[in-house]
Amino acid sequence: MFDFQNWQFLRVFLLSLSLIPLTTLPTRAQSSFTDVQGHWAQSCIETLKNRRIINGYEDRTFRPNAPVTRAEFATMLDVAFPNATGGRDAVAFTDVPNSYWATPAIRTAYQRGFLSGYPGNRFNPTENIPRVQAWVSLVSGLNYSPQGEPQKLLTEMFDDAGQIPSYARNAIAAATEKRLIVNYPNLRRLNSDRPATRADVSAFLCQALMGRTSPLSSDYVALAPIPIPNSEIRGVWLTNIDSDVLFSKRNLERGMKRLADLNFNTVYPTVWNWGYTLYPSQIAQRVTGKSMQLVTPIDRNHDPNLGQGRDMLKEAIAEGKKNGLRVIPWFEFGFMAPADSELARRHPHWLTERSDGTEVTMEGEHPRVWLNPFHPEVQQFILDLLLEIVTNYEVDGIQLDDHLGLPSEYGYDDYTVSLYKQEHNGNSPPKDPKDPEWLRWRANKITAFKERMFREIKARNPKAIVSLSPNPQQFSYQYYLADWATWEQKGLVEEIVLQLYRNDINVFIEELDRPEVQAARRNIPVGIGILSGLRGRPIPMSQIQEQVEVVREKGFAGVSFFFYESMWSWSDETPTQRERGFGELFPNRADHPSVIDNENWQSHP
Repeated sequence: MFDFQNWQFLRVFLLSLSLIPLTTLPTRAQSSFTDVQGHWAQSCIETLKNRRIINGYEDRTFRPNAPVTRAEFATMLDVAFPNATGGRDAVAFTDVPNSYWATPAIRTAYQRGFLSGYPGNRFNPTENIPRVQAWVSLVSGLNYSPQGEPQKLLTEMFDDAGQIPSYARNAIAAATEKRLIVNYPNLRRLNSDRPATRADVSAFLCQALMGRTSPLSSDYVALAPIPIPNSEIRGVWLTNIDSDVLFSKRNLERGMKRLADLNFNTVYPTVWNWGYTLYPSQIAQRVTGKSMQLVTPIDRNHDPNLGQGRDMLKEAIAEGKKNGLRVIPWFEFGFMAPADSELARRHPHWLTERSDGTEVTMEGEHPRVWLNPFHPEVQQFILDLLLEIVTNYEVDGIQLDDHLGLPSEYGYDDYTVSLYKQEHNGNSPPKDPKDPEWLRWRANKITAFKERMFREIKARNPKAIVSLSPNPQQFSYQYYLADWATWEQKGLVEEIVLQLYRNDINVFIEELDRPEVQAARRNIPVGIGILSGLRGRPIPMSQIQEQVEVVREKGFAGVSFFFYESMWSWSDETPTQRERGFGELFPNRADHPSVIDNENWQSHP
């Protein structure tokens, strides 16, 4: 796969979409093309030119209606997808001598799977490439495959579907699903055997590189219905803040049934929040003096002793079984705790600090402290809580997030400094908390604990998956020392639900395309966390639906919504309208992806 973020920076002088040899290319960038004003593909042509993906001729023309040869197309692919991975050995085509101007690009296009040759080991470099070959090439090189039934899709979308060569039918179906099919002037006619023009190829590349963010008018893009998978994560986080779904057995029963009726299949109820467990815990009783607390200390609307005598987690599991919902408890607070909590008061030596000796950080208006993730007593306490859950309850897994890391400004407490000195010939940690070696040392220690945690959880309950709901990798690592990409590579995570709470769809898509996200989804199910709203920050259903469509379009393993109450509340839309919107997204039941041993998981990058 290519890296969307870097493709515009990697080439300074590019040869593409030009019918002239390299030696006669313009010596400086052109300000505009004189022959594309008002052309149907003008927006794509100008966008790719501004990104230095394409060039024109010395007379400042682009010649949009001129055909493109196979050699020229290979050169365009080399420029547009510099980070596409290769999977084939190079071939010396008999009609492509080493001295030929496009030989390096042809070799690369073949190795990356974009283009193949003809019988007799020929490439036919000067042959005009048909539109169908251009689409098949993009689908092959980008490793796309159809998600729906190809014949049905093609027949419904195109009047000349019967003229598609048999070898290309699956590829054209995949190209349609990925929005690569551009037809002008008649959207329903592929004209698959017609030579691809320079405008055609500009539009195809624009769609392949930018997808939904492409500037090309949707009037010319074949928009296939996005298939609804038969297997995907359909999750919801259940919280005890701004929500009362966990506060009574009746609320929990109604909430779980409501989600099941809307064809959800997973819930992530919080079980560790504000320094307390939300289930009866002997570990918490011993360490904090209190076995459980459902209501947070800031909640003035409920009795702080509400739920005493209940086992919310046991009830959730029972309702999950009744309604066909996975129950994966969410260990929300991780190493974080309120500064005035019993946990912090009883165990001050468990707390870490900044270089100036301060311990408290403000999360909004709430003072927080952080347990020292490098301290063996802290590690044992957290591990004991996790093992208590997977041992005593029939959970489907346990979910962790960035709070199983540590804000990177912390780690200057006496214990951690002493540990660092032992491993660095008596030298103290760098004053700069973002020092690369200091970041890496602490992140590696957390990774080592994560490895121990995974091993012990699986020993206690092999069927309980270890799920993770992190922020994007760069933020998680730089700000929370949570190197989840390494955790995934080491096999310490069996499901990821990446928190992408973004309003801007372009930013949302960029995050989906990051290399570490693409790498993870090749190994395990990677779903996307979508914000359904907060009190004071309503999210319209149209945004939610668009983000779900993008997730499906890109072949991710599903979605989870943060959080239950905001799915129906605090919006300009009525609860009935919101519920109808979710029903349209999930009209049928779907299994959750299989993750144990990754036996049945296949991603579609």
